[in-house]
Amino acid sequence: MAVPNVMQGVYLTRHGGPEALEWRADIPVPQPGPGQVLVRVAAAGVNNTDINTRVGWYSSDVTGATDAVDQEVDAGGWGGALHFPRIQGGDLCGIVEQAAPGTGFQLGQRVTCPINLPRPRPGNPTGFIALGSEIDGAFAQYCLVEASDLYDVSASPLSDAEIAAIPCAFGTAENLLTRADVTAGHKVLITGASGGVGLAAVQLAQLRGATVWGVTSPSKAEVVKDQGAIDTFDRGAPLPKDMFDVAIDVVGGPAWPDLILSLKPGGQYAVSGAIAGPIVQADLRDIYLRDITIHGCTHQAFEVFGRLVELMNAGRVKPLISKTYPLRDIAKAQADFQSKAFAGKLVLIP
Repeated sequence: MAVPNVMQGVYLTRHGGPEALEWRADIPVPQPGPGQVLVRVAAAGVNNTDINTRVGWYSSDVTGATDAVDQEVDAGGWGGALHFPRIQGGDLCGIVEQAAPGTGFQLGQRVTCPINLPRPRPGNPTGFIALGSEIDGAFAQYCLVEASDLYDVSASPLSDAEIAAIPCAFGTAENLLTRADVTAGHKVLITGASGGVGLAAVQLAQLRGATVWGVTSPSKAEVVKDQGAIDTFDRGAPLPKDMFDVAIDVVGGPAWPDLILSLKPGGQYAVSGAIAGPIVQADLRDIYLRDITIHGCTHQAFEVFGRLVELMNAGRVKPLISKTYPLRDIAKAQADFQSKAFAGKLVLIP
């Protein structure tokens, strides 16, 4: 079937609430240039990062939780100011429709890519751009991707929706575990354990041979245990001190000091999110006197996502999908995501 000239999709027209999302049926289909591949989107995951970008949470002017942003911002994207309109969507599963010569991809291959696209450059070896932030993403019928960013997942037994639930959540989780050097025998504490990144971290840490505890609400504790945690702590409850080798955090907020104290001396703390708030209070003595190492984790080395693709193709990981939605219902899907009523991932189908 010939590729059309226009497609359906969702434009982000500005920073703001769901009213900033505009459904369109006249978006030009991008044309692949040298080294590029046009992908027909089969499924796209719903992520906190897309909502953060929509509301402008990444602006340094914003100091509260994601669901508390009620101010206008100018530079609210990962890399600063966005160019509008922007097609968001950092979680991609799709089918190759057009590929420039020499890309190595063939029509019909099923592909995916990381949301964090490494772009090292002189003076910034950890440089990156984000799919759906600096460049257009998967919230449309077609998406244009650099061939060097794509991975073939045709061999994976996972469904399109399951593949689309992996790049952001599992990519973030695998990066956190890699940076904290999680290995067999480690005791690992994971915050936000019933969310996409949290459940992914539970699965992936267990695959590394670690023993896992999660922080979650009582209503979702069994879901977290089903994914591999041996026990959970209620959100907001006191944590045991000096117990864990590694803390994996995507929550931040007021609980942060207790999280640091839950680590053994010499422990590793890795963070890649702050949905409860980015501003935390720290007693530096609890960090330096106990030799705590802190890892801020966004840049992903190529080998991180490469390992994840191997796990996908071997069927060794499987995300929990709670619900799928037509792409046109993106506002409803994001509202459901923010309600925290669902464990795991929500996925949009163009």
